[in-house]
Amino acid sequence: MKIHAEALLFDNDGTLVSSLESVRRCWTRWAEEFGITAEDFARVELHGRTAVAIAADLLPADVVPTAVARIETLEVEDVPNGGAVLLPGTRDFLDSLPADRWAVVTSATRRLAEARLAHAGILPKTLVVAEDVTRGKPDPEPYLLAARQLGVDPARCVVFEDAPAGLQAGRAAGMITVALATTHQAQELDADLVVSDLSALSALVSDGGVEISARH
Repeated sequence: MKIHAEALLFDNDGTLVSSLESVRRCWTRWAEEFGITAEDFARVELHGRTAVAIAADLLPADVVPTAVARIETLEVEDVPNGGAVLLPGTRDFLDSLPADRWAVVTSATRRLAEARLAHAGILPKTLVVAEDVTRGKPDPEPYLLAARQLGVDPARCVVFEDAPAGLQAGRAAGMITVALATTHQAQELDADLVVSDLSALSALVSDGGVEISARH
């Protein structure tokens, strides 16, 4: 299968870098600090959603701002402890792309996103974070904003995601979706193409855009 596109839009956590253990570690501590039961915490989806949305599911509205600030601090401080490990294929794939053809679109706050990306050595020219949008994933707003910033028709963009919420956002934006089975089982991911990680793909850049192919 070959996919032709003008712009590539990447989620960060679980797509470019692995922050899985850090997320579990920090959010578990956070839940304990705010008195959230293990049962309530277990029913909430953490991946691909903003901290504001997660906190709002679990806490009274007046506590949410304090809770969001706390989880941001915990996660930023945990970055050097394995909070941003490059996933297989990330470096080679991004290095094959011109800087103006791709963006990172993350549900993380700017402070956390920049900390993780810098630690992993990823420097996107275009970065969309939680504070840039009114509605986060699974709403299409983050991906539509990235397409607008790159000056590309959404229909000519490819979204790379590991989480169902992010894939839903990409589809709702009218974009082609590629799922990476890094944090979820392949059968849980509804996308145009499902691969193990970016090492399974190659990108060929031309004047007409980018041709993405599965490696054999």
